[in-house]
Amino acid sequence: MAEHRLPVPPYAPGLNPAEGVWAHLKNSLGNLAPCSIDELAALARTRLKRMQYQPDLLNGFINETGLIPTSL
Repeated sequence: MAEHRLPVPPYAPGLNPAEGVWAHLKNSLGNLAPCSIDELAALARTRLKRMQYQPDLLNGFINETGLIPTSL
């Protein structure tokens, strides 16, 4: 039986929920002035950890892709 595949662009940021996570992280770090790379890394880890406890925020990143079925 033949497989039917849809062509997918090699880079499709609109279909990748991780792009929303990184954009949100970059926006939250934008006005900070860390003194070192280690301080920046610690701030990024803290903010990513906070996101883990915000399921509505994470679901929003997934829903922005438009790939989620309306019913399961």
